[in-house]
Amino acid sequence: MPRILAIDYGGKRTGLAVTDPLQIIATGLTTIESRELIPFLKKYLKAETVELIIIGLPKNWDESDTHGTPLAEAAIKRIRKEFPEMPLKAVDERNTSKMAKDAMLEMGMKKKDRRNKGLVDEIAATIMLQEYLQSATG
Repeated sequence: MPRILAIDYGGKRTGLAVTDPLQIIATGLTTIESRELIPFLKKYLKAETVELIIIGLPKNWDESDTHGTPLAEAAIKRIRKEFPEMPLKAVDERNTSKMAKDAMLEMGMKKKDRRNKGLVDEIAATIMLQEYLQSATG
């Protein structure tokens, strides 16, 4: 079974997570510089079978755009242009960064590790993907 890839796109960094081939578990993949997203995807999609990419679309609680919304929308356009055959779905990513920080605290991570924004982005992508898997299976 193919994997699902999740993207937590940001202005500087992008967190990535992926499912196992059975699409049961979401696991953090890596954090990359956002400008490296397309080259990374080209390499990754050659090596792995992916049936869907989900990307977080940041919104405020009142549904208005955040400062990150235009960045994510531009990334969506670039991905669709580069990979027209790949299904892409924008998903709500509200609160995933806070949830990632809370999870890091609960795991007992040291303060220095919790300040690692790249790790926060990767965990946020993982949370977003896990929530997607849970909503897809009911």
